[in-house]
Amino acid sequence: MLSILTTILAASAISVHNPILPVVIDQDRNVLTEIHIPADGPRTLDGEVTVTLSGVPLNAVNNVSLVYTGTISSILSRNTSNEVRVHQSNWGGGKALWRDPDYTIEVASVKPKKSATVDGVTTVTLPVNGKRIVKGDNYFYVSLSVKGSKVDISDTFSCKVESIVLDGKPVEFEHTGDPDNRRYCVSLRTHGSSGSDSYRIPGLVTTKSGALMAVYDIRWRSSYDLQAHIDVGFQKSYDGGKTWSKMGIAMDMGEWGGLPENQNGIGDPCILVDDVTGDIYVFGLWAHGLNGRGSIATSTKGLDPIDVAQLVMVKSTDEGKTWSAPVNLTPMVKDPELAMIFQGPGRGITMHDGTLVVPVQIWDAAKVPSGLIMYSKDHGMTWKLSNVAIDYVCEDQVVEIEPGKLLLNMRNYGNKGNYRKAYVTSDMGETWEPHMSNDVLPEPVCQASIWLCEAADNNFGKDFLLFSNPNDLKRREHFTLRLSEDHGATWPHAIELDEENGWGYSCITMIDKETVGVLYEGSRAQLVFQAVKLADLLAR
Repeated sequence: MLSILTTILAASAISVHNPILPVVIDQDRNVLTEIHIPADGPRTLDGEVTVTLSGVPLNAVNNVSLVYTGTISSILSRNTSNEVRVHQSNWGGGKALWRDPDYTIEVASVKPKKSATVDGVTTVTLPVNGKRIVKGDNYFYVSLSVKGSKVDISDTFSCKVESIVLDGKPVEFEHTGDPDNRRYCVSLRTHGSSGSDSYRIPGLVTTKSGALMAVYDIRWRSSYDLQAHIDVGFQKSYDGGKTWSKMGIAMDMGEWGGLPENQNGIGDPCILVDDVTGDIYVFGLWAHGLNGRGSIATSTKGLDPIDVAQLVMVKSTDEGKTWSAPVNLTPMVKDPELAMIFQGPGRGITMHDGTLVVPVQIWDAAKVPSGLIMYSKDHGMTWKLSNVAIDYVCEDQVVEIEPGKLLLNMRNYGNKGNYRKAYVTSDMGETWEPHMSNDVLPEPVCQASIWLCEAADNNFGKDFLLFSNPNDLKRREHFTLRLSEDHGATWPHAIELDEENGWGYSCITMIDKETVGVLYEGSRAQLVFQAVKLADLLAR
């Protein structure tokens, strides 16, 4: 039997891969480690896989499982299934066939016992008894299910495949990826949540009371952009992002003007907290009619909503308990010769002098986009535009890197090279010049988030500039959180949070003086929330 096993498995080596994928708390299955077993012919496996866990409280573990996915990998970048790829295209991180019972077979599931833990390391043995595999590639993954109430979601842990035994004989295998420094996450919104097809475009802030508030597109019927039936939803967390309130609606244009809801979509939210008053503003792009086509492609000169997508604002004076009626800012700030103006999705800021600043983008009649800011000196009563920082950019975000000095970080829409554009102004956008980080941060042409955690707001007593985006020049994958200690001149600290493909948009805030919160479009869910300690970032 051993000689037959050697022959059958000889075509190529068994391999074990540890992908960088966060573990979703309170979820039945999570991909931690994938085991690839190639075979020259069909056979039955008998044996066991031994796994060690450390850094995970034993009372938090629901189970450790071994799951068989047949001839296709559970990891998207290694997956050959046309169906899975279509699901990813339609639903991004909302695809979950890798944990669907119709697409997987559970080989073993074990709840570790206290006696299996020695010096903080828990050993779990997963039996493989009578599992039939086929000729060619065979894929298994080790899964961990944890109770969110029993873990700190900013903690890290280790999960390692220590040994594989088949037919009584230890099997050698190649080991790739890092089994340590694994992280938890929260699936805030995903395909099917609250009856919606998709969720996109996250914004995230810390309110004056210390709660977290998230906003996002509710894309009721599909994942497509405006024009479509889209509203802006919101949720709050009072425990650092571990649990969230029921979804509420911040912006919904209903059947305005007699047109049905799918021709009155509103989305791409930008959220801003007035640090002086505590009021919360949400800005959205409203598309009325436009023949059901894309808002950017269809908008033209003028101000009429039937011709031009509109920049709209709502306000809450009670941290989201109630919201004002929508206020259309388009007549106040749009040049009629432009095709459109709207917010850079994500978040805005309050400057040290109390000025409210919203990153915005304009698209001219030739559909060339430019980056600039919109600001208010009277707590949102009136708004004014700055001059343009640079053309062929969009979806910008803004921070005040020192009192009176603003940094605008922009998606590179048409300039040469897939690197972020970054410009600064010290006169509220009358003049702009390139920042040290201009053309430094790579991107696959995608929205990104930037946030300044000031010295007074962290336990290290120094300014930290934080940045998140897919760290790749071509694909929206390798989602990474970065930290700069010199206002963006250098970026030596980074943690990759999710190596697989997602839609890639994100937004950063501070949870407390030692923890960063980031809400992003990842591969584990359409909207993923993670908490990362500043100390972890500084150590990497």
